[in-house]
Amino acid sequence: MGPRVSIVEIPMTDVSRAIRFYESVFQIKLERMTMGDTELGVFPSKENTASIVLTKGKDYKPKSNGVLVYLNASEDLQPTLDLVVAKGGTILLPKTEISPEMGYFALFLDTEGNRIGLHSNR
Repeated sequence: MGPRVSIVEIPMTDVSRAIRFYESVFQIKLERMTMGDTELGVFPSKENTASIVLTKGKDYKPKSNGVLVYLNASEDLQPTLDLVVAKGGTILLPKTEISPEMGYFALFLDTEGNRIGLHSNR
């Protein structure tokens, strides 16, 4: 078995704004934490799955052209994409079919300037 994703860090500059955005778009509750000088917004996760963490620290800079992370948007990503716009994000690529077997994807900029992907089955 090859390497698997363990932790994904999404840089942020405004902790409250970023947490509010992701909680609203994905309808979840993030746990706010501090680790030294670094502020975190931790997504809920299950055992043996990757952790997603919003991170604010001196070496973390939001970027629209870095590593691209795709977040699962349940069965249909369009309602999530609609929430992205309603909560201040920007659509970069609307819902687009990959193939009937692989589903759909879309790209957006979050309120911090990070490019994020969404994926769904339909």
